[in-house]
Amino acid sequence: MPSNLLRSDDQSVLVGIGDDAGVYKLSDEIAIVQTADFITPVVDDPLEFGRIAAANALSDVFTMGAEAKTALALAMRDFEHVSLEALREVMIGGAEKIKECGAVLLGGHTVDDLEMKYGLSVTGVVNPRRFWRNQGAQTGDKLILTKPLGMGIITTAAKSDMVSKVALNEAIGFMSRLNLYAMRAALPFAIRACTDITGFGLIGHALEMIRDEISYEIAYEKLPYLRAALSFASIKVAPGGAYKNRDYFKPSVKFAKTLKSEEELILFDPQTSGGLLIAVASDQAEQCLDALKKAGDEKAAIIGSVRDRGEARIVIG
Repeated sequence: MPSNLLRSDDQSVLVGIGDDAGVYKLSDEIAIVQTADFITPVVDDPLEFGRIAAANALSDVFTMGAEAKTALALAMRDFEHVSLEALREVMIGGAEKIKECGAVLLGGHTVDDLEMKYGLSVTGVVNPRRFWRNQGAQTGDKLILTKPLGMGIITTAAKSDMVSKVALNEAIGFMSRLNLYAMRAALPFAIRACTDITGFGLIGHALEMIRDEISYEIAYEKLPYLRAALSFASIKVAPGGAYKNRDYFKPSVKFAKTLKSEEELILFDPQTSGGLLIAVASDQAEQCLDALKKAGDEKAAIIGSVRDRGEARIVIG
C-alpha cells in the first residue's frame, strides 16, 4: 500500500500505523482506541478457541492502557467442515470474554472461507493524555513479562496428540486469560512502554519497542516459560513460525551466554494471546510486579532492563 495512504493530516489521530492499536482523539478527555485481529484455531475445542481468539483481539486495546467498550465479531467459516453448532460455540466463547472485560458485542460479519478463522474488531476508550505506546522505554527501566512463553510449541505438539491434558489445559488457561487484569494492575505505575507478545515471539515484539538510542538486556534464567514446551522444542516439535522468527530476528541479538537450541527457540516461539511486555521505571518495578501477581498474573517476572545502545539491540545473558 502506498505510504501516502497510511498518513493523515487529521490532528485528532494520536496513534496510527506502527503501534498495537490506533488512537483517535474525540475530546480533551476521551480518545477511542481501535484494533482488529483474527486467528485460525489453535485448539480443537471451539468454545476454548473462541475465548482465546477474543482474548487475543482484545489485548491490543489493553496494551494501550485502555478499556474495551464495544466489539464486532469477525468469523470466516469453512462451511464444509465446520458445523453451525461449532461456530455457535466459538461465538459463545468469544462473547464470554467480551462480557468479562465489561465490553458489549454489537454485531459482526461472517463469510465462507477455506479455513476457520475468528476474531474481533474492538473499540476502547482512554484519556488522550494518558495512554501507553509500544515505544518510549528509557535507559534504566525494568522489563516485566506477565505470561509465560512456549504456548506456540504446546499447541503445535497438541496437534499431534503429544501433549498431556494437564499441560494443554495450562496453556489454554494462559491464552484465554485477559491482559485486562495486568493492564489495570500496572496503571498506577510509571509505564514507559508496553506491547503484547504474539506472532513474532518475545524477541520480535521486544525489537518493535526498541528505539535507536537504547537496547534491552534480558536475563534468560528470569524468563517464565512452560516447562513442557522446552521438552518438545528439544525434539524439534515447534511451529514453523518459531524457526522463521529465529532466522529473521536472531541477527539483532547478542547471546552473552551459550544456550541450547531448544532454549533459544523459546525466545522466538510465536504466542497466541501472550502476555504484556512492560517497560516500567526501575524504582517502581518491584511494586508493579507485586501488583501484577496479586491481580492473578502469578507467572509475571522482571526479565531484564533497558540500557544505552550497545553493539546489539538485544543482549541475552
